Amino acid sequence: MTQLSLVVRGLITSFAAALALTTASATAQAKTEPKAPHGFVALRTMDRTIIQEMRYFTPHNFVGERIDGYRQPLCILTRPAAEALHEAQATLLRQGYTLKVYDCYRPQRAVNHFVRWAKDLDDQAMKNEFYPNVDKTRLFADGYIAEKSGHSRGSTVDLTIVQLPARPTRPYVPGEPLVPCYAPQSERFPDNTVDMGTGFDCFDTLSHTLDPRIQGEQRANRLLLKNVLEDLGFVNLAEEWWHYTYKPEPYPDTYFDFPVSAKSLAHDH
Repeated sequence: MTQLSLVVRGLITSFAAALALTTASATAQAKTEPKAPHGFVALRTMDRTIIQEMRYFTPHNFVGERIDGYRQPLCILTRPAAEALHEAQATLLRQGYTLKVYDCYRPQRAVNHFVRWAKDLDDQAMKNEFYPNVDKTRLFADGYIAEKSGHSRGSTVDLTIVQLPARPTRPYVPGEPLVPCYAPQSERFPDNTVDMGTGFDCFDTLSHTLDPRIQGEQRANRLLLKNVLEDLGFVNLAEEWWHYTYKPEPYPDTYFDFPVSAKSLAHDH
């Protein structure tokens, strides 16, 4: 065999070995992607009428891009939390309203994405909407960003109320002018929700559920959401009018990292 043939054969062998290694690595990665335990469900299997606007699947959030781990715009929760939301929805539908969820189960890799973003003080692209009055250096100290989130345990949900018939929310266009999340509702990003006094994920003390500056219709709307959910076992986070955790949590001490996708809920039998 000529020296050239040997070189060519060596190159082919090396390429085949590298390809096999890459394929094996990809297969191993696909196999080792964590799955949800059996106690998790897609909310839509419990209630198809609850609106799902999964903000971290979109660039319309405080980071300004889709967040790691959100493979599909899907609300995943522990079964008891999803069942309780279904009951809350039944109560609200009778009063001419529907729930809308912004975020449900959140993988740890998404929380890690938030932490990396918070440490990058040069990236303030979404400041004018989501944290106009908060210096980015304060996000950890003031509790807006943390290295662990109750959402990763699967029983916490960020949600609001929409009056029926629900109008569609127009898509956010990256790069569009941003308006402070606490501006009057007519000036804020045109969400289709009732007026809660601030938008979702507004890093401001006005987001505190019972902030005394929030009065009238805005306060009544916050209390409607709070009273309906608390009657069914949800506990509000006092600093965020949209944030509720179902108690008792099925997984009070476990922070999951499976991706937000239907595939994570598919179990081999």
